[in-house]
Amino acid sequence: MKTAASSSTHPMVRSTVYSILFAISFGHFINDLLQAVIPSIYPMLKENFSLNFTQIGLITLAFQLSASILQPFVGRYTDKRPNPKSLAIGMGFTLIGLVSLSIASNFLFVLLSVCLVGIGSSVFHPEASRVAQLASGGKKGLAQSIFQVGGNAGSAIGPLMAALIIMPHGQAYIQWFCLIALVGILLLSIVGKWYKENIQEREKLRLSSGLEGQNSTNPTYVLSRGKVIGSIVLLLVLIFSKYIYMTSMTSYFTFYLIGKFGLSVQESQFYLFAFLAAVAVGTILGGPLGDRYGRKLIIWISILGAAPFTLALPHVGLTLTVILAIIIGVIISSAFSAILVYATDLVPGKVGMIAGLFFGFAFGIAGLGSAFLGWLADHTSIEYVFQICAYLPLIGVVTWFLPNVKGR
Repeated sequence: MKTAASSSTHPMVRSTVYSILFAISFGHFINDLLQAVIPSIYPMLKENFSLNFTQIGLITLAFQLSASILQPFVGRYTDKRPNPKSLAIGMGFTLIGLVSLSIASNFLFVLLSVCLVGIGSSVFHPEASRVAQLASGGKKGLAQSIFQVGGNAGSAIGPLMAALIIMPHGQAYIQWFCLIALVGILLLSIVGKWYKENIQEREKLRLSSGLEGQNSTNPTYVLSRGKVIGSIVLLLVLIFSKYIYMTSMTSYFTFYLIGKFGLSVQESQFYLFAFLAAVAVGTILGGPLGDRYGRKLIIWISILGAAPFTLALPHVGLTLTVILAIIIGVIISSAFSAILVYATDLVPGKVGMIAGLFFGFAFGIAGLGSAFLGWLADHTSIEYVFQICAYLPLIGVVTWFLPNVKGR
């Protein structure tokens, strides 16, 4: 694999820009924390509006589809026309959605509100992923993990904050989270300024190097178009297995704990926090390990390696359930950074489109999965849902068919 001209020649990206990586990671933390408010208040919404599990699944479906359908198109557009302002604009949509959710008076109002939050996410992720890669200094796995762990940490803290702030006081207290969104808008505006300067400097470098009409950071690889497309399809299959299982945990783990072990809503939220905190740990490990040992190996371990623990979880008591959930969270979450960087190595120069495709597919399949699992829970039981989902990590065997790719 060869590169036409390395981005490391640029003075702004010769080495890893940790200040920007941590800033965009914190922006991701805020974005996903605010998103996590939605599933965290499902028990309250279920009671306030007399919803069934199918309607709970539809809320997730509306949120995830709005967060997914736009992402590949946003990414494809910004690959050609990068827009530093889109980071703050995305957070603005999230802010409007939270205000709307705090005053929602019926089920349709709730659906509209979560769609606005989803749109904010669809605008944020493709450009944020590009910023992370620009600031990586070549350490793409590390950069993606730092970026991802911010989102996972936000997803873990969100339910905890919702349990402490919203659940005891009611739906109107969602408005307190709008202050966090305002902080996010300010932070992402600052990151956007760096992003704009970086784009301008890279364009000057491209023109001065006589590379008009070319992208100076695009590597060229020897894999055929058919092999690339086949590999992308396999990666999406792996995303399917990971995110259907993840949505069973994020959307229904609290109901599982309440129904099987008789826990209170707040107690179940703390255990969900433990799982999501484990997800954050696994995410930060996945990228650097992929840089060092190869992304294909990490994908193998993180998907298929979770299977023994997911298969055991529905058949043990409370203590072991929590322990297994933590182990599963660490293992299965290490996959996404490796999968995303592997995909960008397959399709160089299309970071926004690939990030949008994979984030979008992950959110979309999670939404569809949540709706289906909610329907299944209504017609069977929550425990049966977890017994079925336990087999999903076995799909990780398809990793065998991925080519050995190592970008540089």
